Amino acid sequence: MNNTNSQPELSFFRPDMQAPTLSIPFFSDSCAAGFPSPAQDFVEQELDLNALCIQHPAATFFVRASGNSMQELGLMDGDIMIVDRSEKAVHGDVVIAEIDGEFTVKRLQLLPRPALVPMNSAFPVMYPDELRLFGVVMHFVHSTRARR
Repeated sequence: MNNTNSQPELSFFRPDMQAPTLSIPFFSDSCAAGFPSPAQDFVEQELDLNALCIQHPAATFFVRASGNSMQELGLMDGDIMIVDRSEKAVHGDVVIAEIDGEFTVKRLQLLPRPALVPMNSAFPVMYPDELRLFGVVMHFVHSTRARR
């Protein structure tokens, strides 16, 4: 697939559900995004990201995005999306769709008529004659560090 500004290039890979579980400490107190609040000094439980992010392992794929058509959603070039093919897409979901033999990631609009909506005003809304969905983006992994 060509790497153009209008269509992100996607590379697909499946999660290895046979890999050993890695549980990371999980602090159940929320972290204020405004003013700081005192944090508790103990770990409440452990969290396995596979259990949190993958509900249907046989139908789940990881996909790397390329392009900037979804940047207003916070999905950036190089981010990894967790896509579930078994989920039924509903209005407003972020989906992977096939358009003219190429994959794209967009927000699904069902009303007033089906469309694929970019989350970047520099890109046009797509009104495909036939809507073929590959899966629903359930989560994405995004680095908060500056890209080099």
